[in-house]
Formats: sequence, structure tokens, C-alpha cells
Amino acid sequence: MKNLFFIFLIFTCNFNSVQGQKIKAQKVSETDLIADDFVGFDGFGNCFYIQNNVIYKKVEATILQYQNLSLGKITKVDIVNPLKVIVFYKDFNSAVVLDNQMNEIQRIDFSNLPIPIVAAAIGISGQNKLWIFNSLNQQIGLYDLTNANYQNLGVPIKDEFSYYQTDFNYFHWINKDGQWNTCTIFGRVFSNGKIETGKQIQLLDINKTLFTNNNLVYIKDVKLNTVYQIEIVEKSFKKIYYKDQILSIFTDKGITNYKITLP
Repeated sequence: MKNLFFIFLIFTCNFNSVQGQKIKAQKVSETDLIADDFVGFDGFGNCFYIQNNVIYKKVEATILQYQNLSLGKITKVDIVNPLKVIVFYKDFNSAVVLDNQMNEIQRIDFSNLPIPIVAAAIGISGQNKLWIFNSLNQQIGLYDLTNANYQNLGVPIKDEFSYYQTDFNYFHWINKDGQWNTCTIFGRVFSNGKIETGKQIQLLDINKTLFTNNNLVYIKDVKLNTVYQIEIVEKSFKKIYYKDQILSIFTDKGITNYKITLP
């Protein structure tokens, strides 16, 4: 009995220790910004944000913009490829491709394809393609921007998305139960395990997630089942965004950037 109690005590202490680990964040800059939504920073450090349904790109002292009233409200802006920004208008089942000067270079109406699809999720992929989740057949697919072909991948997905995120090689989604799944460009689907589904979330790599809970910011290593709290000054915020060791905190006043080192 004493041995069981001893084991339980060790487990409890280790769990509390893991949950209590913290990451120090070093403040590196602050920027005033009034916006409805902060999209993030691209690979060149340019800031993207949305105000009154207009997309803005701030390049040092220059501000570029794009607006399309005919397509309704902006659903998502994908800046994974700085040279090819993707703007998704879900209500009109359409997407727009912008160049690095925020000029429209391509517009896709998915309802007018030879075999129409209904895009519920969109993101840039590699080889001049777009990730698409087609709600008509509940399948992930790839749309070729060059030849306008659409290819289904894998099998139908019965999950209801609570969050999704894409990059050149992967389409990630989290279902309502917190299960994190991934589809590759070859259609292979695999599970990454369960994660916390906080108010906000960002997938950092195949093992790590950034999330918020009760106005605190955390990183979880899914593989090690370890959670770290990031120490920041802000007690409330509208959005968090991480890229290249910089954690950006978007508040009513602007953006504060912290340098952090991932565990």
C-alpha cells in the first residue's frame, strides 16, 4: 500500500511540474494597429490585417490594400506563400489570388467548375495548388491553379472541423473532440493525437501546438505530452500568432512581439 501511495505521489508531482513549466518571452517590439483582425506576418516580415473588409499589407512605411465588395465578407486570408496570397470568400464559394503588390491575378468561382464543388476550407499547397475541403462529398482535395483541375484525396471525412490549418505539404484539422488529424498531398491520412482546444489555436509543427486558455498562452508538445506556459505581460488579447521564434500578441491597441524559443 505504501508503494502504491509513493508511486501516486511521484506521478502527481511530475504532472504538476510538467504543467507548471514556463517559457520566458523577451519583448522585442510594439506596433500601434487598429484593425478588425490581425492575419499575421509573412515570410518577409510584412504585416497583414483586415479592417472594414479590406485587406492591408504593411511593408515598412508603405501600405498596400485589396478590396472586393462583390464577393462579400472575407472568410480567410492565407499568407503562407508571400508571393501568392489567397483570399477566401466562403459565402460566394470563391477565392482570389493576389501577387506581392496585392493585385488580383486570378479569381476562382468553384460553382462554375466542370464538376462544381463547395469549398468549406481553403489553403495554399505546393506546386501551384490549393487545398480544398469540398463539403459536397466531405473530401479533401487539391485544385490546380494552372489547369483548373480538381483532384479528390483520401476518403470522405465524417469529422466536424473545429479548426483547420494548411501548409505546402499538409492539410491539418481538429475535430470537435480535439482529435488532430493530417492529410498529406498524396492523400495519406494519419492522427497526431488529442490536443487542447482552447479559444485560439495554431499548429506549430507536426508535434507542437500553440493555444490559449483563460487569457493565458501555452505550448503543448503532443509527442511528449508536455504543456508549457508562455510568460507575457498582456492580460487580455484578441489574437496570437507565431512565426520564426516570434510570438505576436494582438490587442485593442496594437501588436506586441516577443521572442521565444520553442522547447
